Amino acid sequence: MKKILALAAAGMLAVPAHAEELEVALEIPRLRIAEYHRPYVAMWVETESGKTAATLNVWYDTDAKGEDGRKWLPDLRTWWRRAGRAMTMPADGISGPTRAPGQYRVRHASGSKPLSALAPGNYRLQVEAAREVGGRELVTIPFQWPPRRAATASARGTTELGTVRLITRP
Repeated sequence: MKKILALAAAGMLAVPAHAEELEVALEIPRLRIAEYHRPYVAMWVETESGKTAATLNVWYDTDAKGEDGRKWLPDLRTWWRRAGRAMTMPADGISGPTRAPGQYRVRHASGSKPLSALAPGNYRLQVEAAREVGGRELVTIPFQWPPRRAATASARGTTELGTVRLITRP
């Protein structure tokens, strides 16, 4: 530890001034239905007034056979109206393929996209899922940025999403 501190003091080790972190843990539930399609999922941060501050992740069919999977992004209605229609997909570091039922974690640190432009204040994490021949669901979790101390908040979906947990760390 002393060696690390000495290297940092000598300017030989990069130590971030602050490295706040936002982690989203979410569950895509297994549904017992005849025709199952993986859901499209969008995760974004919005201000208390409902303005999009940052899109964190968009999972969609990036390998659609015979058609462009972006065609169905408007099914994520809330995200699409607030931010999606203005974005070009695929978006580096944001877009990715749909996920099978299971537990997933995504992390974003301050100073890196998409959180680099997030000003201090009160926000809401929005997680929306939409599935072909299925439903659509939106889960909201309020939080403060930057976090003063480590905090965890969660919400639970009823159909397309299971538990969504937001962990913020200073």
